[in-house]
Amino acid sequence: MTDTSSDLQKYGVPFYGAGWIPYNHIKSKLASQEKIEEDKKEEKDPTPSNDDEITTPLNYVVLAGGGGEGRSGIPNAIVVSHVNFTSNSLSDQPVVKHETGSDLPYRMTVHPHGDGIICAFQQSCRLFEWKESEGNEVHKLGVKVSEKVLIQLEDVGQQLALTFNSEGSVLAVGVQDGSLRVFKWPSMKIVLNEAQAHSSVKNLDFSCDGKFLVSLGSGLCRIWDVTSSKVVASLAKGNDEVFAFCRFSQINDKNPHLYIAAVTDYGGSILTYNTTTWKRIRTSRVVREAISAFNVSSDGKFLAVGTVGGDLFIINSANMRVQMMVKKAHLGLVTALTFSPDSRALVSASLDSSARLTLIKDKTSSGGMTWMIILMVLLAIAVYFMKEKGIIP
Repeated sequence: MTDTSSDLQKYGVPFYGAGWIPYNHIKSKLASQEKIEEDKKEEKDPTPSNDDEITTPLNYVVLAGGGGEGRSGIPNAIVVSHVNFTSNSLSDQPVVKHETGSDLPYRMTVHPHGDGIICAFQQSCRLFEWKESEGNEVHKLGVKVSEKVLIQLEDVGQQLALTFNSEGSVLAVGVQDGSLRVFKWPSMKIVLNEAQAHSSVKNLDFSCDGKFLVSLGSGLCRIWDVTSSKVVASLAKGNDEVFAFCRFSQINDKNPHLYIAAVTDYGGSILTYNTTTWKRIRTSRVVREAISAFNVSSDGKFLAVGTVGGDLFIINSANMRVQMMVKKAHLGLVTALTFSPDSRALVSASLDSSARLTLIKDKTSSGGMTWMIILMVLLAIAVYFMKEKGIIP
């Protein structure tokens, strides 16, 4: 159960958020921009360019955090790390370290189709865009402040939750004061504006088809119909439960689930809800410590849980049993978890300034093969003894 097939790197920034970068989408956008620039240059200097350059597929994660407004010497920054699946490692140095001055990026969300990153600071949100870095021959990915100003998200207080839908066409924002707003992206036309959704909005997530938005407070979870902007269900906590995180199952089938990670008197539990009736169908106590981070893999097979003690658990969603565990994955509490798009890896981040890459071992197929081999051996033994006794010729 315990697994050590992971790599830890420290980057000198206490992290609050993490996300996998959609590099293929970004590469296409940057290539389109570069093509326009090259076409303009060719009008003046028709020198042929090398369009047949062979490139290796690259994987990146972006992390955000910092030391806050004080003069602690700890920077506030957006950090990009390269993921190497061949060596199962993160780059020992950041590919990008974009400092944000005295502003701490406390929350962040990555646009799924490459439009950039939105970071939540103390009073406002800011959009950062990807750029092509000229100083690195291998990693040509950079970060810059966007010229697009998110006027609707300025001077509105601390935003505790930010998320895009899977298509990147809708953005939801939850504020510390309990207000919830949903915008069309990139127009920022508001489609839902609820001033008192909760006492404080802690977490948000869209269903895979984008029809529903779940918003979470400490004691109440609300399900919103995105089209009508109406509440279709309200889910209340149990007596000893404090809601912490919410995620829809990303399996786009007939019976997707809603998961809520809750802190209880006995540790951490995952609550499973039917997304048609909105009834709770299972309560599973999974860890003994309080849950400090939670996420679901894109294929819906795995749930990831990080604890205040720095432990990391990967749980099989089919039976809610721990499939992998990394004890003391981080020295500080785990603050963020993000699965790779193909669900084969997990990156975790912590306030101890570390990020860890963990490869996920799917034991389902190997376990089934093991039982098949055992059955074949037992069958062979049975046939042998039956022949010895003359039961069969």
